[in-house]
Parts: sequence; structure tokens; C-alpha cells
Amino acid sequence: CRTGHGFFGEYYSHMRVPEDVGCPCGEEYQTRNHIIRDCDLHTAARRKLTDSLIDMTDKTIFGTNEGIIALSEFIKESGAFEKTERLEPEPQET
Repeated sequence: CRTGHGFFGEYYSHMRVPEDVGCPCGEEYQTRNHIIRDCDLHTAARRKLTDSLIDMTDKTIFGTNEGIIALSEFIKESGAFEKTERLEPEPQET
């Protein structure tokens, strides 16, 4: 998340990964900022950030110890930036 690499639309688009660039919430283009600041799917988890930080600027979130700790808690609670697609198990021989 901090470096801009991950399982989200903005990264897929930049790296030309053949994945959907939209957000599951319905936003057409899923950016890191959308996930952290706006996505309705992560409203509850976002409190980890808003309750811990003076402001929600990139400089605070990504450039301070408090920001990194709060961001880490947000990611753990929300599951944001994780690859959620599950591969189908391979059929077992009988």
C-alpha cells in the first residue's frame, strides 16, 4: 500500500495486469486513496485512521510512525489491499 503496489485497480492499470480496475463498492476506478479515504466498504475500519491521526494527508499516513501504525491496523481490520479471489481447488483423482 505504501509503495503503491498491491491488489487494487490503480496498480493493475499501471502495471497492465489483466484484472478488473473497479472497486467492489461500485467505484469505476479503485485507487489507493479511494480505499483509504472514501470506500464505503471500509467505513468502520477507517476509524483506525481517523481516530489515530491529526489529519488524513499522505504525508501523515505514509510518512509518520503514527500513520504507518494506524494504516497497518486499518489494513488488518478491513482486509483492504488483499487478493480476495479464491482459486478453485483442482479436482482430485478418484
